[in-house]
Amino acid sequence: MAKRKWLLGAMGVLMLGGLLAGCGSGNGGNNGGTNAGGNGAAAGGAQTNNGGGTNAGAGAGEKIKLTMWGAVPEEAGPQAVIDAWNEANPNVQVEYVRYVNDDPGNLKLDTALMTGQDADLYMNYTLTRLQKRVDAGTALDLTSSGYDIDGKMGPDAAQWKINDKYYGIPTKKNMGFVWLNKDMLDAAGLPVPPLDWTWSDLREYAKKLTKDGVYGLLQHDAMFTATIDGTVAGLGLTKPDGSSNFDNDLWKQQFQTLHDMMFVDKSTPEYGEQLTSKMPVDTMFLQGQAALLSAGEFIFRNANNLKDYPHDFKIAFATIPKVTADQKDYKYAGGLGDVLSVNAKSKHQDAALKFAEWYADGGMLPMASGGRIPSSKSVDNKQAMDLLLKGVEDKYDADSMNQVVFGTFPSFQLSVPQQVIDARKEEYEKYFLNKQDLATTLANMAKEHEELTRK
Repeated sequence: MAKRKWLLGAMGVLMLGGLLAGCGSGNGGNNGGTNAGGNGAAAGGAQTNNGGGTNAGAGAGEKIKLTMWGAVPEEAGPQAVIDAWNEANPNVQVEYVRYVNDDPGNLKLDTALMTGQDADLYMNYTLTRLQKRVDAGTALDLTSSGYDIDGKMGPDAAQWKINDKYYGIPTKKNMGFVWLNKDMLDAAGLPVPPLDWTWSDLREYAKKLTKDGVYGLLQHDAMFTATIDGTVAGLGLTKPDGSSNFDNDLWKQQFQTLHDMMFVDKSTPEYGEQLTSKMPVDTMFLQGQAALLSAGEFIFRNANNLKDYPHDFKIAFATIPKVTADQKDYKYAGGLGDVLSVNAKSKHQDAALKFAEWYADGGMLPMASGGRIPSSKSVDNKQAMDLLLKGVEDKYDADSMNQVVFGTFPSFQLSVPQQVIDARKEEYEKYFLNKQDLATTLANMAKEHEELTRK
């Protein structure tokens, strides 16, 4: 196939009852939506009483400076949040530091946390990263903070507990789904997929939608393992005999399907090509260079920014597909995310806690236009939804948005150590780079899972 040019609930999956990765959701170095600051400054200001007035955490005449680290670009909402707080709290000023939510970016954050000098608050985007920081002693135990996380955030918050304790506040409703170029689907005579579609269905869609200059499917890095994670979350990490479930047949089938899409159908980029070229998959989708995009809610900040990312097609949504139609206990990437922690080494823990509570209870509303919907029951959900869709209502397919983005699905937070995630990635990369066969890949993943969790 000719070489392509690749210039690449809302409550439910928003309220995904219970939908990874960061994902990842905080990944991405893209510019934020231009509406975020304007809409949010007023919204954030309306919540400033929750921050303890103009002397939050500071004694008489005392000036406190806090530093908050997060992965969302400043212009996509965080700076508007910070500005609203700083205006209402002159004695407790907060500075936002943006880090990229990848391995080097997280290492940079962890280094800052250990010094205790320039990282008072920070966002966690996966449970494994938070676990690592708890183990390192850089996440404050919030058990005695007085903030009712279970009451404010609901039962899904408990997925973020470590040793039955909270070391951060899950501040937003997570989402993970497939973005669809509905105009391309219509032209190909394809309906919006049903909620229970499979990877076999997705493969057929991608083949029919692939053409010169257009991929059938692109996947954001944060969503690459969403199906295998949702599968093992339902199956269980281990088998009844205690051995690893990382070599299960459903993983085998899904990996084989994706490999065939890369090298047989050529409907999705080869893994090595996407890895080395750092494809801007969200940009490519919005430019019409892909029909389907597996990604999180963070793409809204670009999809809603018609000035920098102009597009005239309508966007529809589908769930992250299962492996097989009869797959039981499959779970979806999502739930709650953006877990805001206080550094246990911070010299200003009280002030940092006040900011964290204010942020969670509505101060974060400037982030809504970029898809970050507050999880706190203190926030008016309609206000958040209005901010998300303001001025772009006609750019989305209402039916699929109501079913998928506003739907409710069983979700998970993958609870394995980071070294297991890293070891697993090393093995499946060998397979998708054609350096190792699938049977060896699955066997190695299971073996390393067992060895690393035994330590």
